[in-house]
Amino acid sequence: MEVDNRPALRLAGLSKRFDKFSVVDNVDLLVPSGSFFGLVGPNGAGKTTTLSMACGLLRPDAGTAWIFGDDVWADPVRAKTMVGVLPDGLALPERLTGRELLGYTGLLRGLSADTVAERAEELLAVLELTSAERTLVVDYSAGMRKKIGLATALLHAPKLLLLDEPFEAVDPVSAGTIRAILQRFVAAGGAVVLSSHVMALVESMCDRVAVLTGGRVVAAGTLDEVRGDASLEEAFVRLVGGRVGGAEGLSWLAS
Repeated sequence: MEVDNRPALRLAGLSKRFDKFSVVDNVDLLVPSGSFFGLVGPNGAGKTTTLSMACGLLRPDAGTAWIFGDDVWADPVRAKTMVGVLPDGLALPERLTGRELLGYTGLLRGLSADTVAERAEELLAVLELTSAERTLVVDYSAGMRKKIGLATALLHAPKLLLLDEPFEAVDPVSAGTIRAILQRFVAAGGAVVLSSHVMALVESMCDRVAVLTGGRVVAAGTLDEVRGDASLEEAFVRLVGGRVGGAEGLSWLAS
């Protein structure tokens, strides 16, 4: 992969409201090329909405997103050629097999039939989906759907990956494979933005992190800058104003 020194992703003033509720409020983020970036926050913090606006799946009310310098909304075709997306709760064409889904996706991306076939073969093998290549997606398990979704995100050789909870429902062996794929991708000059609730996962994989709560970024920087002398989980609880425990009133559970 050719190294591009421009920021992989830049968000400026990104905002979104649903009715009268502000979901994302003036978010600014900078994801350097070649970085493994963790986006963390409590449930309802605005992570999924932010990632959806960053890649062009959801139009913001205000603000701009750039992928390697290209405006996602002013030049969406060019920007989207450089990004692979794995949304949370990804909807897939369920009456296609895994191989057919990759073929369909690749041709939509403008790849040649030979290129699609070659890359699909490799992706199915590496992600251990070859044995299910003729199984309809509707019959895939939750973990298999995550893996075929990741395969569609990787198929066109993007330079940026936006992954919303990519390890959710994935078994430990497959998780190790995915981790190796992503680390190799970053080492080759790509950038990954990973959203997750698992602080230990983010801490072990990411070199930069941003904490989102209430639709706002409350901390962003290198992993060490954000967590300080504590663990990322401890820093997260402090930053979002949470507390550990909270079961004091459930005495009836122990009766």
